[in-house]
Amino acid sequence: MHAPPSLIDLGKRYWLPVYKPRELVLDYGKGARVWDTEGREYIDFGAGIAVNALGHADPDLVAALATQAHKLWHSSNVFYTEPPLRLAEELVRASGFAERVFFCNSGAEANEAAIKLVRKWAASKGRGPERRTIITFHGSFHGRTLATVTATAQPKYQQGYEPLPAGFRYLDFNDVAALEATFAEGDVAAVMLEPVQGEGGVLPAAPGFIRRVRELCDAHDALLVLDEIQCGMGRTGTLFAHVQDHVVPDIVTLAKALGCGFPIGAMLAGPKVAEVMQFGAHGTTFGGNPMGAAVARVALAKLASPEVLLNVERQANDLRKGLAAIHAELGLFAEVRGRGLMIGAVLADSWKGRAGEVLDHAAAHGLLLLQAGPDVLRFVPPLTLSDEDVAQGLLRLRAALLDFMRPADTAAAEMSR
Repeated sequence: MHAPPSLIDLGKRYWLPVYKPRELVLDYGKGARVWDTEGREYIDFGAGIAVNALGHADPDLVAALATQAHKLWHSSNVFYTEPPLRLAEELVRASGFAERVFFCNSGAEANEAAIKLVRKWAASKGRGPERRTIITFHGSFHGRTLATVTATAQPKYQQGYEPLPAGFRYLDFNDVAALEATFAEGDVAAVMLEPVQGEGGVLPAAPGFIRRVRELCDAHDALLVLDEIQCGMGRTGTLFAHVQDHVVPDIVTLAKALGCGFPIGAMLAGPKVAEVMQFGAHGTTFGGNPMGAAVARVALAKLASPEVLLNVERQANDLRKGLAAIHAELGLFAEVRGRGLMIGAVLADSWKGRAGEVLDHAAAHGLLLLQAGPDVLRFVPPLTLSDEDVAQGLLRLRAALLDFMRPADTAAAEMSR
């Protein structure tokens, strides 16, 4: 008799092969720790790509989900339900700039809504299609739909999907001169950017850059759209990342940590654009789902709390110190950058292109990491991780890096002993 297929075999057989997961099957989690189906424990420094901001199995989130699950799962937006109404009010108040909210299911959908809102706003001002250009930046990542992958100024995500939608122009991130020059062309409707680029290598906006973008948008009657899908919801040490840049945006998009693992996205609209989209202009079947909104209400309250935000600052400092100590010993990093608990360790020239290998070694040592391109290790752990989580995670990282750096023949000889 043939042995039944393993879970991994099922994935290889039935999933569309667009992923290359590490060959382990996660089973359950608690806080910043997860366990696989073989009983092995891991410290989670990836948090589901910055999603599980309150860790795994947070009791307040579990209670909110269970309570709502016994009431109403779905109604569509043909009817009101209480959780998304309350969440919209709470997001508007927390933002300090927004007047209205559109709920959806993911970050890509939030950015898709933002792109449509920009174009609708420009059209309402009598601007033809040739004057609705949206500026985005090299290294950005805004989603996988056709419009958002076009907004994403990285060719590797676009190849094979041509023809791409028109209306986007790409500039180098943090290049003020290029930005000023493109505004002089007179066709810019909006600038869309991440305060900290995630997939582009955990690269923060330079000091003063977003303020200059805001000034140019104001001078040329254009909108400022901030994609805080990865860097928002407390990740950088403030509830909204742009607070640290001292700007007021026109549109902000959220997802990931907003639901702390339950799929939900949101587009926040400021006064310039809050009334542009009227009945029938946009919509969604599942957006504002009462279960997702019930969870997000609890997540928002906890992520905005002083306790969580102070923990972000403290643990980010300890994690950076630990990475600096590892670099002092091993000389592995060219740079450590980011904000709060969104940290990128850039591999030194002699190790460039090998971030994926580091992740394999890390998993073997009980640490889950991410990469941001082939050259950058990405640390986006739960915002609630403890001192012990950081200390143990750094110990496991050091051990993994030592294994990674050893010559293959030395490692093979040790394994044969």
